[in-house]
Amino acid sequence: MSGLDYWLADTRRGQEARHMKRFAPTHWTVNFPRPMMASVVTTAPDALRVDAVFYGSGDLAGLIWEAEDKWSHPLLAYETARDFRECVLRFRWRSGGLRQLDETHGPTLTVEGRDEAGNPRSWYVRLWNYADGTAEDAWVTLDFSDMDGGFLLPGEADPVWAGDVDRMFISIAPPDYDAGTVVFGAAVEGWAEVSGIRCDGAGSVLSIGDVMVPEHGLSMATGYDDCFNQTPERIVASIHALGYRGDINHYVGMSHYFRLEPLGGGHYVSLAGGVLNTPCAAWNADFARRAKAMGMGVIWSLSYELFDAHCWNDWKQRAENGDPALTGWSPPSTLLSPAHDGAMSYLRLVAGAFVAIALAADIAVKFQVGEPWWWVMPADGRICIYDAAARAAFGGSPVSIPDIRGTLNSGQKALLDQAGAMLAASTAALCAWVKGVAPDAVTLLLAYLPTVLDPLAPEAKRANMPVGWAFPAFDVLQLEDYDWVTEGRARLTAKGIDLATQRLGYPVAEQHYFSGFVLLPEQAGQWQRIADAADAAVKRGTAATFVWALPQVARDGFTCFRLYGEEDMQAFDDVAFPLSIGREASLAPAFSTQIVESPSGHERRSSDWADARLSFDVGPGVRSEADIATLIAFFRARRGAARGFRLTDPYDDRSCAIGGMPGPLDQRLGIGDGVRAEFPLQRYYGDGEEAQARRITRPAPGSIRVAVDGVEVADGWSHAGAGVIAFDVAPADGAVLTAGFRFDVPVRFAEDRIDINRATFAAGEAPSVPLVEIRE
Repeated sequence: MSGLDYWLADTRRGQEARHMKRFAPTHWTVNFPRPMMASVVTTAPDALRVDAVFYGSGDLAGLIWEAEDKWSHPLLAYETARDFRECVLRFRWRSGGLRQLDETHGPTLTVEGRDEAGNPRSWYVRLWNYADGTAEDAWVTLDFSDMDGGFLLPGEADPVWAGDVDRMFISIAPPDYDAGTVVFGAAVEGWAEVSGIRCDGAGSVLSIGDVMVPEHGLSMATGYDDCFNQTPERIVASIHALGYRGDINHYVGMSHYFRLEPLGGGHYVSLAGGVLNTPCAAWNADFARRAKAMGMGVIWSLSYELFDAHCWNDWKQRAENGDPALTGWSPPSTLLSPAHDGAMSYLRLVAGAFVAIALAADIAVKFQVGEPWWWVMPADGRICIYDAAARAAFGGSPVSIPDIRGTLNSGQKALLDQAGAMLAASTAALCAWVKGVAPDAVTLLLAYLPTVLDPLAPEAKRANMPVGWAFPAFDVLQLEDYDWVTEGRARLTAKGIDLATQRLGYPVAEQHYFSGFVLLPEQAGQWQRIADAADAAVKRGTAATFVWALPQVARDGFTCFRLYGEEDMQAFDDVAFPLSIGREASLAPAFSTQIVESPSGHERRSSDWADARLSFDVGPGVRSEADIATLIAFFRARRGAARGFRLTDPYDDRSCAIGGMPGPLDQRLGIGDGVRAEFPLQRYYGDGEEAQARRITRPAPGSIRVAVDGVEVADGWSHAGAGVIAFDVAPADGAVLTAGFRFDVPVRFAEDRIDINRATFAAGEAPSVPLVEIRE
């Protein structure tokens, strides 16, 4: 058997590398302002294509080359090289539906960096000044050691100093671009192809990571909204190089796939001209082809979430007072009402469009309904089941549910059951549509456990995990719980998965699990919990385990690998040392202190250990030949020093004084903050802030008692293992948590041999059987 481990790479340190030419098509990116859209795909080893759609006269996209690779995993990134002076770039430019090379606001190379004196500067190099051909089909040659910005040359020449460049980009603008705010009456599409890309000169070659992490059994989840700016070839190659295999779970997003139409100063999702905008369709088609070429499949994930600013108002879920359902993203997204025929019809058409892409790429169709739910306002528990379409479906005047948390009456529960049935009917219709386009399609449901199985809202599952989803409504049940994972609430993960399995009936072989994600770089320590959760999913037999998501994996350098070894042989056996032998053990606690004495005799002391490490000698407890036989059998079962076990310390085995009965107020656990739900048991020695804290990892079963604000609580918590008390609901901010318990010490034999002489033992000499404490 084996286990997962990881490390966070910040740079290459001896890992494999190769060389690539500067301006390689795979590593260009695009960027642009909302609401326009653009994408870049590679079309040949030396070529790329940009598709764009514009909605106003101020829309402009950039085709970008960065001196520093800000998007790749550190083990796959190209080297940072800011000096371009020894480079000559040559390419063929072809375009249609854009400002042309010879026009004002035509394709311009903007070079951003610093001048020779180190002052921040930008230069604007008109490509037409270095072009040979027509305004829409020309060869462009750029010698970075001899290049001028400016519109007309030589009169307006602004010499470029390319010795300290941050990035450069080629502008792509619609024919009527004027840097203004005029809204086009209809979307304007354009394209550009850059082919025959060649970079020559002493600075034309870059080192780039070429690692190939061994397969580790995990799969990757990513999303179009997070990687639309990069080429699909780069994305898929990165996933494969980092050891991920199987299917890529690809969330099609909520903010970049749709077409838009103008209305009243805004833009709203539209079916005019098709379902998907052209840049999105081109990118995803190439993504599917690239995945197939790497031997990987694609699960197309579509949610009920949509960018709020572009969503029709009557499509939105709403609270009872009319407030729209808005997520916490900035800018926010909203949730589509399962009751609205127009919204659901639109989703079905979107699903069909992505399925058509899969069919065209000749890959197996796998379609996920991603996190469909009725939104619950996080601040006050209002559930958004009161939009006009939902009200009508629920009889016109549905009962009020001011707060879904806590106890609900029968009428409120019945309304939640109705909402759940409607949600299930909408997902069934969506999957039926997919099956109509691709009869052999595999359908999957992704459920987010912390929302649908919220301990504060036990009835929420009626609406958001309806029994209409029970097996075999979908082929596969996918579960994720990243809030629980990153908060260290592994017990809730196990409980939530069990509840979802019981409620919906999907066997573990028909389940997937998503582990992640780390929202911010400063939270990178959460990767340990994510790796542990992924490993636990693999061990319980989950059919596929996904890491969510690629942008965070690349940002933090998360590198997963599998350790192969005798994992079936545990390092610790949760058994007690035979009490008949251990009760008379001798004890020796020890600290490690560094003492430096000055010539004057003064000392400087530094404590290396926060807690003492105990040593025992249980030999004095051996009183008979039967005890010797018991000792030898126990020693052999532990394989000498290889495996740990429990020992009851005869001098210190409880949270109170020796001889007393542990009480719930004996030792402090911590102070609640409304978020944290798990607290380790500790035994304190001394008083106040200077008290020495001892971590208790092996409490005696059945001995733990817990109190909150001085009042003992018998339920609402459990021992999650390793001495961690896990509350079902995070204790309130400022709540004082205490506990009482008995405990054992985790120990091992100090040596791989025991010397026992029968003659000396018979003469009354006790053998020496040393044990040492294990740090856990």
